[in-house]
Amino acid sequence: MVGIAKSWSLGVQPLISPTYGVALRDLLRLEGMKGVTVLAGHGGLDRMVLGVNVMEVPDIADWVKPHDLLVTTGFPLASGGDQRGGAVPFARLVRDLHARGLAGLGVKLGRYVDTLDPEALALADELDFPVLGLPMALAFDELLRQAYGRLNELTAGVLERIDALHRALTLLVLEGGDLDQIAAEVARVLDLGVLVTSTDGRERAAALPDPLRRRLEEADLLEPGGRFRVERASTRPAPVGDGEVRLQPIVAGGTDLARLVCFSPHRPLSHDDVVAMERAATVAALLVTRQEAVAAVENKYRGDFLRDVFLGRAGDSTYVTEHAASLGWDLDGHMHVVSAELDPMAPDEPPVSGRVRRSWQERFATAWRQVCEGRRPVVPTVDFTAEVVALVPVGEPGPDGASPVDRLVAAVQGDRGGGRRPFSVGVSRLVTSPEQLPEAYLQARRATEVGRRVKGGGSTTRFDDLGVHRLIALVPDPAEARAFAVDVLGELAADTEEAADLRTTLQILLDHNLNVAEAARRQFFHYNTMRYRVSKLERILGPFTTDPHLRLDIAVALQVLQLRT
Repeated sequence: MVGIAKSWSLGVQPLISPTYGVALRDLLRLEGMKGVTVLAGHGGLDRMVLGVNVMEVPDIADWVKPHDLLVTTGFPLASGGDQRGGAVPFARLVRDLHARGLAGLGVKLGRYVDTLDPEALALADELDFPVLGLPMALAFDELLRQAYGRLNELTAGVLERIDALHRALTLLVLEGGDLDQIAAEVARVLDLGVLVTSTDGRERAAALPDPLRRRLEEADLLEPGGRFRVERASTRPAPVGDGEVRLQPIVAGGTDLARLVCFSPHRPLSHDDVVAMERAATVAALLVTRQEAVAAVENKYRGDFLRDVFLGRAGDSTYVTEHAASLGWDLDGHMHVVSAELDPMAPDEPPVSGRVRRSWQERFATAWRQVCEGRRPVVPTVDFTAEVVALVPVGEPGPDGASPVDRLVAAVQGDRGGGRRPFSVGVSRLVTSPEQLPEAYLQARRATEVGRRVKGGGSTTRFDDLGVHRLIALVPDPAEARAFAVDVLGELAADTEEAADLRTTLQILLDHNLNVAEAARRQFFHYNTMRYRVSKLERILGPFTTDPHLRLDIAVALQVLQLRT
């Protein structure tokens, strides 16, 4: 048996290492390691051994590799140092070998070196760098044979396990399994928590117990809505306490399809875990590709049907309701039509290819589909190439007062991580029967268009809130609307700071029914200053304080400018 100084207990440890290595404490159990004593560095006995090297020269540090177990007869220590047995170079050697990531150092005692310097051993204890005392009878060739035999045995076992996982996953796909079954099999074989997500982190399948899910939430890797923050993990390991999270892209034919996320709660992910993840991602890519193809056909079928409904050519309301029910949609209740479009790129954004733009739209449509399908009852949603349309049932406001539409939009937006683009939303009036859907669709589209022009990107606009903007937006020639504003406002329509300041004062006056005192308070002006401004505005615009028709023209002209025509 192996003798351990200070009565150190070896315990039982896993045999699979980050790089197909063997823990040093496991290697000490080999038949050829009988009589070995751990002299120092007991805290490093879990270091992984990938190979065994023999030291025959004092300057060996330049020739070793990480995770090597270095063994020596002691001759290089005795001949390379002072007359006390090489104590000073031994301490330096311990520090150098530790810095180079070696697994440990074994020294034969009794022939060239009888004892090792206590200060050097104390240094090894401080660094948790194992120093072993090797018996004189230990044959290095036998040690090498047994050590490499154990390493080869382990490597073969790991590869066999990975191949078995690959075969099991492939069989699952061939037998019609889904992503949940793939996630469950990976979790079972690797003993990990597993998520399969969209490219922006939305959960598609999971084998993740609640305790592990809570730990990811505490590590701020899971949003409250359940989206995994893929942008914070990427493909590099992310530490979570004593464990680790790693993300593996699921790619097929150059197309980024999804993400495989594995969480090891109590240890870093090993190299064989990563290799298994890569194999699992390859198999998952086959299934995701098939699912995407089926989803594309289903979405086209549903989209064609809903487009016919919006064009009023899908049939009577009874047929529309029944056909919608066959698709899993309920069109009997009250609802709002919601139109959502990605906002145009900002002027300072670099240009991108059409393929990238299409990937944005696909990610956007997928996000809406996943959120809508997760609602009960299911919210009908389709991708119309450049927009996503959803039929959102009327419901009670949430605890925060948010409507079902607001909650839906917030769920799709999340924290805008994962490469998500800003988008604008238009909401129709209340729909009480399928016959009203065509008009409601036009209302939602109009609300999206006008809302973006009035409020800018990232807005949610309801058709009932458009007011006079509805009429202004119907003017086919924006230049004509702009000309009307210039005719009415004159120099106030100019794109200058002074004109903008006076327009603000004018709008506040109109908003407060020409109450000069209240308008002065709102702008933090003295009353006389506001009276002066009113006089100046009347010199430019005419007697708007006494002419209601002129006030109407001015109010409309201000709204035209607000529409950014």
